[in-house]
Amino acid sequence: MSDAAEGQQHPLGIYYAIWILLFVLSIFSYMVDYYQFQGYMRWTLILVFMMLKAGFIVAIFMHMAWERMALITAILLPPLLLLVLVALMAIEGDYTFLARVLFFGADPNAVPLSPVHH
Repeated sequence: MSDAAEGQQHPLGIYYAIWILLFVLSIFSYMVDYYQFQGYMRWTLILVFMMLKAGFIVAIFMHMAWERMALITAILLPPLLLLVLVALMAIEGDYTFLARVLFFGADPNAVPLSPVHH
């Protein structure tokens, strides 16, 4: 039986290199908490490291890097479109909140009341 019929073998070195890279990215993720980043910087770094790790896992360990472009597009495009829709709705939510603050005089620093137990 030929090698092509048995399936393609990938060198183990690439798996070890990606495993080490994932370990390093995880250390960077923990450093975000260790150095106590706050606000948008914190969430940006957390999301960037999360997306990088997920991308490497999907590309290498799930063998997506060696698939045809049609299959890659069919698998990755729907979640990416959902992320775009979530981002659009977040922008819409911020716009609605700002409109309420400006036109109805709502306090932008208001804290919700806790429910009262009788």
